[in-house]
Amino acid sequence: MSDNTTPGRADLACPVCLGSAEDFMTVAARRYYCCPTCQARFLDPADFLSVAQERAHYQTHQNLVYDSGYRRFLSKLVEPLLQRVPPGAQGLDYGCGPGPALAAMLQEAEHSVAVYDPCFAPDRAALAREYHFVTCTEVAEHFHHPAAEFTRLRGLVRPGGWLAVMTCFQTDDARFAGWQYRADPTHVVFYRAETFVYLAKLWGWRCEIPIKDVALLQRPLV
Repeated sequence: MSDNTTPGRADLACPVCLGSAEDFMTVAARRYYCCPTCQARFLDPADFLSVAQERAHYQTHQNLVYDSGYRRFLSKLVEPLLQRVPPGAQGLDYGCGPGPALAAMLQEAEHSVAVYDPCFAPDRAALAREYHFVTCTEVAEHFHHPAAEFTRLRGLVRPGGWLAVMTCFQTDDARFAGWQYRADPTHVVFYRAETFVYLAKLWGWRCEIPIKDVALLQRPLV
C-alpha cells in the first residue's frame, strides 16, 4: 500500500517481531512499512531524526508533574494497573521524560517507583533489578530498536509482574497519512492491540487490553 511507485527496501525486517515486512505507504517523502505478522507499522530507519534533533523535539514537551490534564491522560494506564499490582509494589517508570508525572501518581498510591530515561534520567542502576511492574507510557513509539527494547523491558519484570504500555494504537490505514500521531517526527513505530497480543503469545505471557491504547502484559509466575 504505497502512494508512489518507488520500490521499497526488500532487506527490512519488522523491528518489533523481526518478521518479514512489506511496503506500506510514503508520506511527505517518509517511507513506512507494515508487518503482516504482528501488524506494526514503522518508518524506514533512513528517515529517522538524529539524536540531537530528537532531544531538541523532546524539550518542547510540557508534561508537568502536577498538570491535571496530563494526569487525566495518564490515568488511562494508572487506574487499571493499580487494580492488578499488590500493595507497596516496586515499579519502574521507563522513559519517564523530564517531568515524571506517572511515577508521582504511583508513588501517591503508596508504591515505590524508580525512574529511567536515556535523556532525562540516565542512571542505569535502575535497570539492574526486577520490579513488580514496569511502565512505558508514550515511549514505545519512539523506539528505534523495539525488539531489543522489549527484551530489556521483559527482563525488568519479576515473575507474576506486569509490563504496562501506553501508546496510541494505529487502527485505520486509510487515515494513516493524515494521522496526527504519525506526524510527530520522533514517532517511528506504530502498534495495534494485535501487536501486543502477538508479542505476549510469543513470550508466553498474558495480555490484557483494558482500554484503547493501553496494553498490560503479565509475566507468568513460572
